[in-house]
Amino acid sequence: MGKVQDKPILSLTNLKKIYGDYHAVNDVSIDIHGGEFITLLGPSGSGKTTVLNMIAGFEFPSDGHIIFQGQPIDLLLPEKRNIGMVFQNYALFPHMTIFDNIAFPLKMRRVNKAEIIRLVAEVLDLVELGDYADRKPDQLSGGQQQRVALARAIVFDPPLLLLDEPLGALDKKLREQMQIELKKLHTRLKKTMIFVTHDQEEALVLSDRIVVLNHGKIEQIGPPNELYDNPTNEFVAGFIGESNLLKGQVRSSESDLAVLKLDDGSEHKLELPGQVRSGDKVCCCLRPEKIILVDDNHTDFHLTGVLEDTIFVGETKRYTIRIGNKTLLNAREMNIRNKVGPKPGDRVKISWEPESIKLIQSTSI
Repeated sequence: MGKVQDKPILSLTNLKKIYGDYHAVNDVSIDIHGGEFITLLGPSGSGKTTVLNMIAGFEFPSDGHIIFQGQPIDLLLPEKRNIGMVFQNYALFPHMTIFDNIAFPLKMRRVNKAEIIRLVAEVLDLVELGDYADRKPDQLSGGQQQRVALARAIVFDPPLLLLDEPLGALDKKLREQMQIELKKLHTRLKKTMIFVTHDQEEALVLSDRIVVLNHGKIEQIGPPNELYDNPTNEFVAGFIGESNLLKGQVRSSESDLAVLKLDDGSEHKLELPGQVRSGDKVCCCLRPEKIILVDDNHTDFHLTGVLEDTIFVGETKRYTIRIGNKTLLNAREMNIRNKVGPKPGDRVKISWEPESIKLIQSTSI
């Protein structure tokens, strides 16, 4: 990733967008620093694209402020903001050549012809399309068209680049290739980039920081590993990656061990993080890959359950394990050749490292 500067290049303060009675964006505040790759992540209707559109100038805030490079831009028209934009549908001019598509923002800025030729050639080489200048968009693949869209957005050297689900129309393999190319491009250009996606894996791969949005509000901001390893609440735990949630009430607590009565009525002795007291209602988050299936000779284990199902997923096996009366846990382990695993119906013991289980906020307890 590019080197991040200390002073924010962009500040959103108490940003709101209201349509009638509907709050699409509700009190969003973020400081974004020069050189950062920031991802706005959330489900459909979370407000991520609306935030991006307000930064770009396609929407004006109902309240709050946008400060870009030290200047307020709340009410500036898009063409006055000097911000690059890449759309999911590429938005290329079908009747123009690739050269003319990329040159378009330079011509709008009245750059002289010789400079246009030089700059377009530079960005075409940067996105590895140097031999495609005379082609039309319909003569290119989806991935190549997306690279043209990127080239057009960076050719006038904007200090900020906005990307609205730019990889959403690509198939899985091409999408993964473009993620790598986008990371390389960010490293080379050292530009500030704000990326919108609903794809959690994409956000984890690309980002310096992720802003998780839900119903127009920020749920959590942080580096990918922080959000994955230490989600603050049930929504983030469930939206970023896969999580097992154990909800219940602490029946008793002594030293590091607590007896937890789950919502299904079963009771289990667990080592819980932090200070919990008898009567506390808690929600515990445990990632599937942290769960270890242990054999009968293993004395250090946490729970016993019944294996409900095994799913083969290439390099991994996924297990569904019932503990107590109704609670199901998902476990995942590497598919090691010649290892004979348990079968559905078998009783199994499961374990995990004490630091793997996290206490998080829950909206339903």
